[in-house]
Amino acid sequence: MPSIPHIIKTEYPLNFFNTLQTATEKDRDELFSAPIIQAALMGEIEKKQYIDFLTQAFHHVKHTVPLLMACGSRLTDQHNWLRTAIAEYIEEEIGHEEWILSDIAACGADAEKVRISKPHISTEMMVAYAYHQIDRGNPIGFFGMVHVLEGTSIAIATNAASAIKGSLNLPPTAFSYLNSHGSLDLEHVKFFESLMNQVTNPADQETIIHCAKNFYKLYGDIFRSIPTQATSLIG
Repeated sequence: MPSIPHIIKTEYPLNFFNTLQTATEKDRDELFSAPIIQAALMGEIEKKQYIDFLTQAFHHVKHTVPLLMACGSRLTDQHNWLRTAIAEYIEEEIGHEEWILSDIAACGADAEKVRISKPHISTEMMVAYAYHQIDRGNPIGFFGMVHVLEGTSIAIATNAASAIKGSLNLPPTAFSYLNSHGSLDLEHVKFFESLMNQVTNPADQETIIHCAKNFYKLYGDIFRSIPTQATSLIG
């Protein structure tokens, strides 16, 4: 039998999405404080740093559909209502890793070299934690990852794309991933909010909050693994 971590049950109000937002606010702020994110929003990064970001994005985005499939297969009957949502997510997410490779090629880098490259350890650890939670914990915790990735995209992707494009003089075709996961992704967040407000089991709610906090840390580590401009110059 898969081991289920001990969860302290807490009663939350019916609007669980707002509770999730509030409970992870500090973790979200910590992620946004990563030097490379602040530099990107000011348009102060080099092309190599943008390619580094896209490379790590490719290495975790290519797992999105397999993770969704794995999550759907591990959910219990009481979570059957979530499987329809997962099927919709899968339909929306198929092929996004190829968009990233196209962006990398538009930057003048070797997309096929990226395809066969190994992820940074921080990226590998985030993906591994997602699989671990699905396989050995409570699979609903995967929605903590969805919350982090979609919420982060809404908050910074479009602004970062605009700033980077302005400073690096890259073509619009180099920003399909960021633009598609930015302000245009608002409907996804609304959909996610409606799903979370249907999660009423206290143990499930605790799991999602716990995992979201961890994913903010793990996703932040990916951004912190990208050298800042000053570090690059020193190196």
